[in-house]
Amino acid sequence: MQKTISLKLLPSEAANETLVKKYLAKAEAVKESAISGYFIVKQSIDARSRQPWINLSLHTFINEPFHKRKNMSFQFKDVNQASERVIIIGAGPAGLFAALRLIESGIQPVILERGKDVRARRRDLAILNKEGEVNPESNYCFGEGGAGTYSDGKLYTRSSKRGDISRILNLFVHFGAEEQILYEAHPHIGTNKLPHIITAMRKQIVDCGGKFLFEKKVTDFIIHNNEMKGVRTADGNTFEADSVILATGHSARDVFELLHTKKILIEAKPFALGVRVEHPQSLIDSAQYHCEIRGDFLPPASYSWVQQVEGKGVFSFCMCPGGIIAPAATSPGELVVNGWSPSKRNNPYANSGIVVTVEEKDAIKAIKTNQLTLNNTDSPLLLMEFQRSVEQKAFNAGGGKFVAPAQRLVDFTENKVSATLPNCSYLPGLHSFSLKEVLPGFIHQCLQQAFKDYGKKMKGYLTNEAVVVATESRTSSPVRIPRDATTLQHPQIKNLYPCGEGAGYAGGIVSAAMDGERVAALISLTLK
Repeated sequence: MQKTISLKLLPSEAANETLVKKYLAKAEAVKESAISGYFIVKQSIDARSRQPWINLSLHTFINEPFHKRKNMSFQFKDVNQASERVIIIGAGPAGLFAALRLIESGIQPVILERGKDVRARRRDLAILNKEGEVNPESNYCFGEGGAGTYSDGKLYTRSSKRGDISRILNLFVHFGAEEQILYEAHPHIGTNKLPHIITAMRKQIVDCGGKFLFEKKVTDFIIHNNEMKGVRTADGNTFEADSVILATGHSARDVFELLHTKKILIEAKPFALGVRVEHPQSLIDSAQYHCEIRGDFLPPASYSWVQQVEGKGVFSFCMCPGGIIAPAATSPGELVVNGWSPSKRNNPYANSGIVVTVEEKDAIKAIKTNQLTLNNTDSPLLLMEFQRSVEQKAFNAGGGKFVAPAQRLVDFTENKVSATLPNCSYLPGLHSFSLKEVLPGFIHQCLQQAFKDYGKKMKGYLTNEAVVVATESRTSSPVRIPRDATTLQHPQIKNLYPCGEGAGYAGGIVSAAMDGERVAALISLTLK
């Protein structure tokens, strides 16, 4: 007999297979020898009480032989001689998963990636961290795998209506991810492991006959009679195809500008901007697990919060337990920070973005009150320019070389320039500076109040052991590229398929991957 059984165990018990079998036998009133094996279906942590618990849902084999979990299988076709081809601009999760889905349908994908492969990209990131020099085409946002490759690899999403989350996770496992991502409540691959998985995906695409071209920055679209025919790249090459999937990510400002210049419809989209806050991981562990020392059987603790301050949403974003703050700028003279964690999440710090929602009316008000200097408030690029302006102020405040302006957390709430700053994981370094001079007034005020409020909810959170680093600004795209709800094509340009986070239809690795698959599946039906 096979049966799914739920257990609530202490962390040490959940890590002991013999004890788990004992509790399974007790739950079913059978002998322990009757339990031949089990595998985990779901796993989560309940830390609401002083004693944390592990909730397990276990597929159990009782009085019959145990069989390992049967994962999904995939049939990738040879598309070398395919009569249909689709250009995919961008090799992030939306582009990669779109390519794999096209290959399953017998269509040849041609991926044009402005950046470099994961190995060459790593060298550019080292130069950015150590020497303060950014390569505009190869950085934390641009390159093989997109922004997620070197900025954490969290796979949690609430976007279940957008596609098959299980299929996406199984594809990651197929290409080398650990099976635990299939059952954890908040699955995470880790920046140290994701590049190998991305490389395996590329190999599959190329082995099947797909084209994967690096350092191919798209600089123009070939359009006839409002129909997309192909693209031109910076090196002078032209690529033609039956359809074009635009999956460039949330930081491809030049693509947004190209669309606007060519009078292709785009829209300003609300996004969020704020700071990244870093605490000692031990402090977050103590607060969340209600203990002095976390112990060996619990993972580094995280936190998540959302609240309203003065009518604005304030929320945590991309929380990284055991993580590192990284410079995520894509151009010289602009300072952006993000966070990531290795698979073990074993660094001594915990960091999270804490951000405030920004709408067009907020940007216009900031301009009118001289908080920012921007032109053309009617432009669909208004929020993009708002974003860029704040990043430039942060860069100047840090003094260059991507040194970031920062304050201790309590000092931030009290408008004090910190006399000293704590140790921090941000490699380019920190410069003590009043972030009131960097952030637009409404964002600074909302953050101050939010930190005070949350400090009352989480013991020890509001402390000068924590440091506030500016600026966390690439939370999502500040531009939406519209598309028809049924055909998923741009309403103005036939055979142009805006896709993923950069087009405004996803927010993270899994949702972007699902959107890429969704677009590719629809194209397959259209072409076949």
